[in-house]
Amino acid sequence: QVQLVESGGGLVQAGGSLRLSCAASGIIFRSIDMAWYRQAPGKQRELAASITSFGTTNYADSVKGRFTISRDNAKNTVYLQMNGLKPEDTGVYYCNAAWTLFQVRRDAWGQGTQVTVSS
Repeated sequence: QVQLVESGGGLVQAGGSLRLSCAASGIIFRSIDMAWYRQAPGKQRELAASITSFGTTNYADSVKGRFTISRDNAKNTVYLQMNGLKPEDTGVYYCNAAWTLFQVRRDAWGQGTQVTVSS
């Protein structure tokens, strides 16, 4: 059973930084793709950043140049370094793991961590 536990959210002023962490268990971490999604109040969940098992990264246009996703396979952890935070970055941030098993794409979600950016 795959488990994802996020940490690192909080309240920060605009222009500040936070680093989110997501620790995974129950799966061979180095073989899975990881991503951070976020959901602002009243809006749909959206992809913020992703990193494949090979280390290829992808970012939403709204966070490019400010956020950096990385992974430490030895620690089974993915990180999201967020700099230059803006009030519109406020929301719940969810960690997502995705993998293919028996030709079926599967995924798992963390419980989410709240990020609040004050103006």
